[in-house]
Amino acid sequence: MGLLNHPSVRVAALPLTFVMLALFSTESVCAQIRFDKNLLRKDDAWFRSEEAKSVANSVIQYQSPQGGWPKSTDLAKPPSSPDDIPPPGGARANSLDNDATTVPMQFLARLAHVTRDTRYKDSFLKGVDYLLAAQYPNGGWPQFWPLRKGYYSHITFNDGAMIRVMHLLRDVADGETPYGFVDETRRRKAAAAVALGIECILRCQVVVDGVPTVWCAQHDAKTLAPAQARSYEHPSLSGSESAGVLTFLMSVDEPTPEMIRAVKAGVEWFDSVKIEGYRYTRSETQRALTQDPQAAPLWARFYEIKSNRPIFSDRDGVVKYDIQEIGGERRGGYTWYGNWGEKVASGFAKWAHREAD
Repeated sequence: MGLLNHPSVRVAALPLTFVMLALFSTESVCAQIRFDKNLLRKDDAWFRSEEAKSVANSVIQYQSPQGGWPKSTDLAKPPSSPDDIPPPGGARANSLDNDATTVPMQFLARLAHVTRDTRYKDSFLKGVDYLLAAQYPNGGWPQFWPLRKGYYSHITFNDGAMIRVMHLLRDVADGETPYGFVDETRRRKAAAAVALGIECILRCQVVVDGVPTVWCAQHDAKTLAPAQARSYEHPSLSGSESAGVLTFLMSVDEPTPEMIRAVKAGVEWFDSVKIEGYRYTRSETQRALTQDPQAAPLWARFYEIKSNRPIFSDRDGVVKYDIQEIGGERRGGYTWYGNWGEKVASGFAKWAHREAD
């Protein structure tokens, strides 16, 4: 029972300022903050502040019994009732999509590191256990766990979901700051999960006519074949998600020969499909591509397997080969081109293993 609802407290006799503080102190602290990954850029001094602790106390309340967090939820806004917390099995709960679970964990780890408060440590460790439990035996991670029917159960590279998990678990395994408080048992399990995840990545790399290329945004959890997600996300070769996969592989300190070959094949594919001389505008009304000889190279979000032709769709799922042939809603509501390959090329140019056989 809250203080103001307790029968021994006469609210009418309390000063108005006290009543307002009791009701809204936590909410007011968090009201001007929206929870997203930009909070991770703040320094340790901020993470020691009462403001950071208020946000963290709100974040903890959204953690599910399984240990995950909901997607597309402002975790800095404290729930006013249990109904504000997405229930397990609901549309947003227990997700790895849209920075869910991994970013709350990174945030709480910073709090645990600088404050030594066991509440933040325990919540983070429960998140580690969640990530370990969510991994498939073949090494992949789904978009939601516990599993749901439909494309949510595919191995999900889409929007960097699986790669974010692997970056986090690798840092945990290495004992990197701020994860030094993690016990040795969980660190070993995290290292094993990352190794298994890399095996899954190598097995998912799409081979066309005997030549390894890149990855689809999602792969079937059993066959590892490229898989359909939403109606406009077809089995294809992904310019966006594959860039994240290759960047992760190039960040491994001691890559195996198999990893080196996978990276080189992916880099060659990116170089072969880059689009030069065009500028991209994401808009419902403007033309998406306009000629510009000074524009930086572009890569399509999705390429047709085998032909390497960029593909596009409305919500009806019909494949088009010209972005102007889809309606304004999808043309302006989705990112169909990007500079993803620049990060790949830049990383490869500095990669210590680029000359290895």
